Order: sequence, then C-alpha cells, then structure tokens
Amino acid sequence: MSLSEKEVRLVQLVATIVLGKWERVTELRHGAPSGEPDREWREAVLQTHLFAGFPRLVEAYGVLAHAGGLGALEPGETRSEPDLPDRGAELFETIYGEQTDLVRDTLENHHPDFARWIAGHAYGRVLTRPGLSAAKRELCAVAALVALGQDRQLASHARGAVRCGATPESVMGVVDAIAGDVSPERIERARNVVVRFGRGE
Repeated sequence: MSLSEKEVRLVQLVATIVLGKWERVTELRHGAPSGEPDREWREAVLQTHLFAGFPRLVEAYGVLAHAGGLGALEPGETRSEPDLPDRGAELFETIYGEQTDLVRDTLENHHPDFARWIAGHAYGRVLTRPGLSAAKRELCAVAALVALGQDRQLASHARGAVRCGATPESVMGVVDAIAGDVSPERIERARNVVVRFGRGE
C-alpha cells in the first residue's frame, strides 16, 4: 500500500519545514483540502522540532499562520505534562528492536542528559502523543531524515516505520513524495537506504 493523499501532504509539509522552503510550505497550506489542516497536521508540524530545532519550528508557525493557520485546537489537544520516559520506552523498543540496548548505551555514552532527553522528551512526550499514529509519525520522521541527508538515522526510522505498521511501499512512497523538494543526491542515497532497511527486519 502506498501513501494516501493526506500522508503525501503531511510528509511534504515536514520535509519542506525541515528544509526551510517557506514558499513551498505556504503552497502546501493553501492547497489543503476541506477539513485540513487538522489535528494530524498540527501533530506533524509540532514534532518537526525533534529534527530541525526550535528556530525552524518558530519560523514554520509564522509562515503557516500567515498562510491561513493550522485550524482550531481540539478539546484536550494541549497537554501540560512532564517528560515521560516510561511512556516512550515501548515505542523506542518497537523502533529499535534488537538494537534497543545498543542505541540506549550509545546515547548514554554521548551524554547522560542527552539520553534522558531522547527517552523522556522525544519518545515519551512527543512521539507518543495522541493525534497521530506511530506509523504516521515514523513516516514523517523518514521525510525529515531524507530531507536532512541523515542516512544512518533514516535506516533506523525506515525500519521503525514498518515495525510500527507502515508498509515498505509506504516508506519508499515518502521518498517519492518529497523527491521534488530534496536534492537528487539525497534522494538517491535515501532510496538505497530504504531498499536495504525499510523492511522492518
């Protein structure tokens, strides 16, 4: 199964925010069909700070507000909560599989606080939020990592997307969907990574 039309819009939105292609972000917002932007759009945009940082996300919110906004928040959509490492542990293990302990040890060796931020904030607070399924969040992660040319992390999240319920075809569909916004060299490398690692094994 390839990407739905909405999934194409979401991964294109994430990739163009990560790349700072603001005219393209505006174009995507103006092209949104009736009923969109919605909660899934807001969640996809919100998680881009994990890949592109807060300055890029601040700019994205300004561009999107000028282009018509992201729609009204749903009741209960805002969540005042601390970092939640226990909530993120299951998703982390799903994505990394047999490599989980190695990845945790590597992060811990980089810096213990960094490891805690990944566990508590990235996985526990952001990637496990309601409003966007784990599979769609991983497809958005794939889009961001292809756009950034982060092939090693792309391998993990291509595999993780399938482990979370996406199909290998939909993971490659992300690469196809954002090919017009990303350099040909990065797209070619991404295709090779997805072919090798995007089977969830």
